[in-house]
Amino acid sequence: MSNQAPTLEDVAREAGVSRATVSRVVNGVRNVDPAIQELVHRAIERTGYAPNRAARSLVTRRAETIALVVSGAGDAPEETQGAFAARAFADPFFGRVVSGVVGFLSPRSMHPVLMFAESPEDRREVLTYLRQGRADGALVVSTHADDPLPALLADAKLPAVLFARPARPVPLSYVDLDHRDGGRLAAEHLLARGCRRPATVAGPLAVAASQERLAGFRDTLARHGHPHVPVAEGGFTLDSGVAAMERLLADHPDVDGVFAANDLMAQGICQLLQERGRRVPDEVAVIGFDDSAIALTCRPPLTTVRQPVERMAAEMARLLDQHIRGERTEPACVVFDPELVVRETA
Repeated sequence: MSNQAPTLEDVAREAGVSRATVSRVVNGVRNVDPAIQELVHRAIERTGYAPNRAARSLVTRRAETIALVVSGAGDAPEETQGAFAARAFADPFFGRVVSGVVGFLSPRSMHPVLMFAESPEDRREVLTYLRQGRADGALVVSTHADDPLPALLADAKLPAVLFARPARPVPLSYVDLDHRDGGRLAAEHLLARGCRRPATVAGPLAVAASQERLAGFRDTLARHGHPHVPVAEGGFTLDSGVAAMERLLADHPDVDGVFAANDLMAQGICQLLQERGRRVPDEVAVIGFDDSAIALTCRPPLTTVRQPVERMAAEMARLLDQHIRGERTEPACVVFDPELVVRETA
């Protein structure tokens, strides 16, 4: 048996097609008949052929790598970057983004490179990485409204797609959720349960999504005769949810329903209420946001507003792929609808 690696010619013989056809399938050329593509893919599996990535990149002029950038707005010195990364990944939201991106890229033999950008040096590194062709484009998850990276990418005319509408207009594609409608769903559910003294633990108010969730919640309650809604600002962490709920209880001890701007804070709220002897949901109903894994591990299981993060991340990767291939030349946006998932806390 030969020890040589299978070649394009081997795949072509196995599939009964020409070498040129195999090359077109391997290099992702779109105008190949789907039935022929299937024949070639099966032949690749049977022969064990693995494309030479270096040679393929010479043909396609693509690195087949995407930069997945978690970006902030700070001027943090280098020694704090580990803390920024740890803070980002404490929220299961980011893991769901990675899952959705990888789910889209892997079948296409594309790979993400995770980068963090919380300082001017980090942002320069991201731009250099892309300009050198080491990645074909960037998927950017910003953690702060003042993040300068989207504008830098747009000015440099580098392919990039954002998770969430940017706070300041930039000519880049993005995916987002109708956060205001999510706040509406939470308010309507608390009202339907008979809550008369609802309150909310908002996310960081520098974040556009937090503002929209709060606005949707407040506006809906106002339309139903609640002119003032107690608000405590949290930080999207469990501890910040606990601290915010402590402030709400101190100022409004008779609160009977709480909407938290993410599941982590809602979990902290449930823990504090139980420690204070307040039964959930009988005395205080609690609704979270995201429908992350935390919603099921929370005790009792959490009623929450679903944000389809994995689907949104996959769509973000799809848009970027279209930009890279030249199939899409103008910025686009895709806005997803939230959904209320009723469990046991409300």
